[in-house]
Amino acid sequence: MAEYTKEIRELIGNRPLILVGATIIVMNDKKEILFQHRSDTKEWGLPGGAMEIGETLEETAERELFEETGLKAIRLKFIDILSGSNLYFKYPNGDEVYNVICVYLAEETSGELAMNDGESLDLKYFSLNELPSQIDERAKLIIEKYFN
Repeated sequence: MAEYTKEIRELIGNRPLILVGATIIVMNDKKEILFQHRSDTKEWGLPGGAMEIGETLEETAERELFEETGLKAIRLKFIDILSGSNLYFKYPNGDEVYNVICVYLAEETSGELAMNDGESLDLKYFSLNELPSQIDERAKLIIEKYFN
């Protein structure tokens, strides 16, 4: 969690917070989508996370992609901005957020898959026909909106 978010949490506790961030869709040559098995929720989600002070949304996407997967985006394509009550999320520790998510497609990446930040239990590509059973609701919403 970014220092800014930690400072805000110290002030407001677990109460709902509007959190702006980026999610990155990474596809391999087989058109499989990269998922991250998250250590906090034990669910499969898409790489991404919260914006830090002074960052652009694209910089957030690039940083989060590298921190969570070890990959660097050669090109990011903006897809959409998602917000609203359906993006409410309650973390296992009780923190509540309403997400504003900027969705990007990594059109090309470099690097090797690596779990660098302690937020992942596993990184794995899945085909749309064989997605994992425990998908994070936010990832499910994105997959359903753009791939169905």
